[in-house]
Amino acid sequence: MEEDSDRHPGNAPGDWYIDRRCIDCGASHSVAPELIEHRAGQCVFVRQPVTETEIEAAWRAVLVCPTASVRRESGGSPPPDLFPHAIAAGVYRCGYNARSSYGAHAYFVERPSGNVLIDAPRWSRRVNAFISAHHGLDHIFLTHRDDVADAEKYAKAFGAQVWIHERDADAAPFANHLLRGGSVIQPLPGWQAIPVPGHTAGSVVYLLEDTFLFSGDSLAWSFAKQRLVAFRDACWHSWAEQTRSLERLLEYEFEWVLAGHGGSVNLPRVSMRDQLQALVRWTSS
Repeated sequence: MEEDSDRHPGNAPGDWYIDRRCIDCGASHSVAPELIEHRAGQCVFVRQPVTETEIEAAWRAVLVCPTASVRRESGGSPPPDLFPHAIAAGVYRCGYNARSSYGAHAYFVERPSGNVLIDAPRWSRRVNAFISAHHGLDHIFLTHRDDVADAEKYAKAFGAQVWIHERDADAAPFANHLLRGGSVIQPLPGWQAIPVPGHTAGSVVYLLEDTFLFSGDSLAWSFAKQRLVAFRDACWHSWAEQTRSLERLLEYEFEWVLAGHGGSVNLPRVSMRDQLQALVRWTSS
C-alpha cells in the first residue's frame, strides 16, 4: 500500500493511518479497539501498534474495512489466514466486510447439523476457499435487510438454503425460507431464530446452543462505554418495538453477543443478563 495524501489529520503520527474515505462503519474499531477509535465522523488510529498482537490487529482492520481506508505508509501485505478468524470452537468471523452492508461483520459456524453463514461478507476467494475446506455451506441466516451483502453469490456457490424474515424478504428475493410473524423457530438442531423487530421490521437474532447470540444490528457491545448498546440513531423501523424485542431476549441465556455492527463480547451468563437488563432500562427511559 502506497502513501496516501488523504491521510486524516486525526490519526496518531506513525506508519498506520486511516484515510478520509472512511465511512465510519466501525468495522476497524471493532477488531482493533485499543488502536482505533471514532473521532469526528470517522475512525482514526489513536496510537500506533507496537506489539505483534497489535500489528496483527491493525492488519485485521485492513481486511475488514469496506473502503480500503486502513493503510500503512511503508506498504506490505497482511499475513495469511487472518480471516476467517476463530472466535470459539467452530465459530469464525469472516472478515472481508462489504460496502453494501455498510461494513457489517458476517460469521461462519461449522457444526455437524450443517454449516451456517450468518449474514454475508463481500465475495472473497479466501472466504470461499475457507468454507470449501470446512465441508461447505448448508445455510445462510440473514439477520435483516441491511446486511445481505453477497449472500446470493455464496448461496449459489455452495447450494445453500437462505433464511430471512418475511418483513425484510424483498432485500433477498433469492431466499428459500421465510420466517413469519413473531414465532421463534428452530431452523436447525441447536439453533433458535428469534424475531426482534425494531432496527428493521424483519430483524432476527439467531441463538446457537444457548451460548452464541448473532445479533445483527439489534444489539452490540460498546468498547468505549463497556456495556451493551442498541443504536437509537440507526433504528429504521421502530424504537418502541426494538425496546420490546430487547426485553424479550431476557427470556434467553447466552454468553456471547456477536454483532453485525459494533463490538462483540463474551461474558458470564449472569453478567450478560445484568447488562441486558440495564440496556432495557435505558431504552425504556
